[in-house]
Amino acid sequence: MLKKVFAKGLVAAAVMGASMTAMAADCGDVSVVEMSWPSAEFAANLDKIILEEAFGCNVTLVPGAAITSLASMEAKGRPHIAPEFWANAVINQLRKAEDAGKVEITTKLIPDAYEGWYVSEYVADKFPELNTVDDVLKRKDLFPSKEDPSKGAFVNCPSGWSCQVLNDGLIKPSAYNLEGNGFVSVDPGSGAGLDGTIAKSYDRNEAWFGYYWQPSAVISKYELKKLDFVDGYDQDNWDNCVSDPECDTPKRSRFPASDVFTVVASEFSQGHPEIVEYLKKRAYNSDQVGKVLVYMLDNQADGETGAIEFLQTQEDVWTQWLSPEAVAKIKDAI
Repeated sequence: MLKKVFAKGLVAAAVMGASMTAMAADCGDVSVVEMSWPSAEFAANLDKIILEEAFGCNVTLVPGAAITSLASMEAKGRPHIAPEFWANAVINQLRKAEDAGKVEITTKLIPDAYEGWYVSEYVADKFPELNTVDDVLKRKDLFPSKEDPSKGAFVNCPSGWSCQVLNDGLIKPSAYNLEGNGFVSVDPGSGAGLDGTIAKSYDRNEAWFGYYWQPSAVISKYELKKLDFVDGYDQDNWDNCVSDPECDTPKRSRFPASDVFTVVASEFSQGHPEIVEYLKKRAYNSDQVGKVLVYMLDNQADGETGAIEFLQTQEDVWTQWLSPEAVAKIKDAI
């Protein structure tokens, strides 16, 4: 009797092993975009762990940005997945690619994400009357440029980031007229450079004015004050002028609600319905990811470490995305 039970166990194990091998073979190689800011690094590594442990995929993380990644997905069908795709600056290109059947939007990853222009806590406390963009643009003296102190400094997005396109549109003469108000746009060089300008202003009790977004550890840790643009939002102006570098006459506008999507190459999604089903369920809010980002900042942790921290501390969130069997595999892995 024991021999029969043992034999049945071996058969069952063999079947399970064959099933896992088949699942891994079906999934195969998957390329996931790891963009260069902390929340995107976290998102890419979270997907890597889950796709490898729960679905048996062989995942490669590839560097990228919204504009270049979308172009590659259209032309080559790779990378397969862009987990955190901020779409406001490239919404026309994204919709065209979607209409052409090249990509699919599977989910809104962070429903309460937003972006805008901020000032440092120091200047917000010392000059509480600075509440709007126009208030700040009247006080270039508070934000002197390192290169030319007679000018005010606006810290833009790093070159190549899609948000730089939006800021460059909004600072043109027909909109907020940055140059006409005596300011210069400063390229921080990288995401780390952007964060560094904020950290230095905080440590030195200096004024800082520039672009940032939420969710982020920076907003939470340094208590930046978000400025009111006052002006309304016109979608045609935003889609066809603010976000178009060729348009010279954008109108003043607040930032719209931020669309942060997960974008998948269509050919890949058609062959991997079980992964698409996971991606459709996979979402979190700013508070949930913000806890991870603060942990990453305080511990100088990378995206992989942040993803493991999230999986270990926020089971109530991610276990809702997967089957009990998949959840068990991930728990075993971490």
